[in-house]
Amino acid sequence: MTSAGWIRTAVVVAFVGVVELLCRTGLIPNTVLIPPSEMARELVSILEGGEMTGDIAATFRNAVLATVIAVAIGFAVGIVIQAMPALRRSVEPLLASYYSVPTFIFYPVFIVLFGVGDRAIIAIAVLLAVVAMITATLNGIDRIPPVLKKTARIYRMSRVRTALLVELPAAAPYLFTGVKLSVAYAFIGVIASEFILSGSGLGYEIAYAYNNFENRKMYALMLLVLLSVALINSVLDVIDNRLQSRLRR
Repeated sequence: MTSAGWIRTAVVVAFVGVVELLCRTGLIPNTVLIPPSEMARELVSILEGGEMTGDIAATFRNAVLATVIAVAIGFAVGIVIQAMPALRRSVEPLLASYYSVPTFIFYPVFIVLFGVGDRAIIAIAVLLAVVAMITATLNGIDRIPPVLKKTARIYRMSRVRTALLVELPAAAPYLFTGVKLSVAYAFIGVIASEFILSGSGLGYEIAYAYNNFENRKMYALMLLVLLSVALINSVLDVIDNRLQSRLRR
């Protein structure tokens, strides 16, 4: 682990320790927040009991589907926009201001189109994630060194071979940034949508526990979300660091 990793770990451990201490001493009432150690014990109990297996699977399945769809659509749309300069000049201001629009205002439209359920949840998550991939695709194509394209022409490589063997590897680090953001936005979109559009999933179960004053269950599921996101980000960071190191060579 790098020095930055050790520092990051130390900060997280210190924060958890402070919260544990504040909860144990009563400075933070148990009606507000339970100690992290109790969250962990409750989470272990939930996982061992298997009562939430279906909900956990539903959330991760929807997040994965939303990510795949957003990445595929975002990559394709990015290539089309890049190939049409006039179109790019027209839509770039819209892309830059996209995330100032609260995407969830469109959820009544998705309910009408897809009904209440997984399809509406996935649609909202895709809407939230796709622009990150479009922007990353445009940025990645822009950053391809012209010398690589010139070399491909010298070797008389076909357009397909140039795209697959030269342009795609050169743009990969930037494209992966879009993938990382798409994963994050898709996960946010799925969890948030489950609060209002679903009868299953982690978001729904957290909201249900909150409404029924089941604090231990609510905080345990919130801890599961935090741990899952941290693990996913750690894996993506490892891949991203390798791609970035290749870019710097």
